Amino acid sequence: MYVSCLGVRTVARSAKLRMGMPCRGAHRNLSSLPTHFTLPSGDKIPAVALGVWQAGKDEVGEAVKTALKAGYRHIDGAWIYRNEEEVGQALRESGVARDQVWLTSKLWNTFHAPEDVEPALDESLQKLGTDYLDLYLIHWPIAFKKGTNNELDKELTADPYPTWKKLEEMVDKGKVRNIGVSNFNIPRLRNLTANQLKYKPAVNQVELNYWNPQPELLKWAKENNILLEAYSPLGSNKQVKETLQVPEIKEIAKELGITPAQVVISWHVQRGTVVLPKSVTPSRVIENFHVVKLPDDLFDKLEKAATSHPPQRVSNPSKRWNLPFDVFDDDGGVIVPDEDDTGERAGAQGWREGATAV
Repeated sequence: MYVSCLGVRTVARSAKLRMGMPCRGAHRNLSSLPTHFTLPSGDKIPAVALGVWQAGKDEVGEAVKTALKAGYRHIDGAWIYRNEEEVGQALRESGVARDQVWLTSKLWNTFHAPEDVEPALDESLQKLGTDYLDLYLIHWPIAFKKGTNNELDKELTADPYPTWKKLEEMVDKGKVRNIGVSNFNIPRLRNLTANQLKYKPAVNQVELNYWNPQPELLKWAKENNILLEAYSPLGSNKQVKETLQVPEIKEIAKELGITPAQVVISWHVQRGTVVLPKSVTPSRVIENFHVVKLPDDLFDKLEKAATSHPPQRVSNPSKRWNLPFDVFDDDGGVIVPDEDDTGERAGAQGWREGATAV
């Protein structure tokens, strides 16, 4: 198992976690959370990342440098965040070698036409100051016609395979090392993977938190060897304070001597997902990186609490984009194979088999 001392540890009930405390000061490890997950390509993706969504101009650069200094080696961004240039500058100024940092970006909705994929990717690469991405995601399962005011491209939305084939080409060109999706529900994933894929989606980045834990999607993803990444892991901006006041979370934090935020972020990694906390506050950036393995009974306690209330999804742009369907609750016209269609994953089997923790 590939485990580093920095950031990911196990604490006993009597041990107290202090941010930045070296491993030799912690209780003896019997087991630990993974610091990385291994993707089907063999690449190791760090389990905790700094998310830079909604990080403002003149703030994101300092947050990136603080994160890298604290030990983060995973930065999650996107073209639409409009801060890739500042992220790239911070990476260069950090002194951390490019091959030591996992960089993710995302293809925006207006660039799903095959001829638009590579120029959009090249723009992100240029702004980030790199010649490759570790991971490139289709940001939403929604395609807009380029040059319009979010006019839906019904064909590419119902069938993302032409877009996916272009992403596969970017892997073959060496511009991207791994490809995946974001905000895809199970019908949309099954629709995409029904094709004869050269490279199967390695990752699906979705909203995952205490209020919207999505246990069915998590189970399906594990069964189908797709790694989930959790954005808004503490809830939306309006939910964070409420999350940190959940009685079960506060009780676990007190028992283990860690912060409520660390309890939640640790729970995500322990569920088997990459977690993407975001902050531009230096102390919180550092705090969020230090995760621990929750004792099984406490993990089960939190999992039960999270999955016992009606789910509350926050990030849903369906109405804002004037879609004639709900991007999460409706398949939007996609053709979904029968559950027993064994051919739906046949095209990916010869290459990359699945995501495992290391």
